Amino acid sequence: MKSCTLPAVRVEPELRAELESVLGKGETISTFVADAVRRAVDSRRVQTHFRARGEAAWQDYLRTGVSHPVDEVFDRLQARIDARRRELQSPST
Repeated sequence: MKSCTLPAVRVEPELRAELESVLGKGETISTFVADAVRRAVDSRRVQTHFRARGEAAWQDYLRTGVSHPVDEVFDRLQARIDARRRELQSPST
């Protein structure tokens, strides 16, 4: 796949100097910016999905009037976390 360029971004000299001071060995400003953009896109995608699920749950509640007590929800989540921890801690067979 061919790559393309993002628009140039003007920043204050102080920000550029800070950026250059935190670059890893062999890392360029371009790779840093591309990685930051990738993470921001992923974050926005997760946020959008989260909001859509919340809106769907809200609409479902408005339609049905069925809700679940917070303690029940937390208990179910805790049970899933505990089960996953046990799964990760058990030796592989």
